[in-house]
Amino acid sequence: MRRVLSFEPLTAASFKRFGDVIDVASASRHCTINDGYAERYDDLARIDVDREGGRPKLSIFRALPRELPFSLSVIERHPLGSQAFIPMSGRPYLVVVCEGADAPDLGTLRCFTAQAGQGVNYAPGTWHHPLLALEAPCDFLVIDRAGGGNNCDEARLAANDIWIGSAL
Repeated sequence: MRRVLSFEPLTAASFKRFGDVIDVASASRHCTINDGYAERYDDLARIDVDREGGRPKLSIFRALPRELPFSLSVIERHPLGSQAFIPMSGRPYLVVVCEGADAPDLGTLRCFTAQAGQGVNYAPGTWHHPLLALEAPCDFLVIDRAGGGNNCDEARLAANDIWIGSAL
């Protein structure tokens, strides 16, 4: 059975069950610093990477653009730590997530449109699609977990069952 995911705007409220939206609108604390020449927005995401001796790791991921429509083929999760993606390329991108304990619950799949100034922080164990850049290659600053243990589970999806954009 073919299914097409609809796009919905990324907001802190709509994304809450999957993790955090990283943007100034979602800041729980804000203050003026540097003699009034800068604004500081604090506590934007819960970085959770210390399970089984993990530590924070800072990386840059370069995502190649996807052409719409396309069929989802894989979904993944990181059970030992959160994973934050902060866009650096000034372009919108897509965020696909779903619920599920031991396996993804594909009936709960959602596709969010993230604007250029919005990042996401997936909570540990959140099923999500790998980065979905649009239009051009996009760089993302990534904060996730380094350390031992299995911190990446993948689930392969049936070909042509779930589409982003429109069904073919």
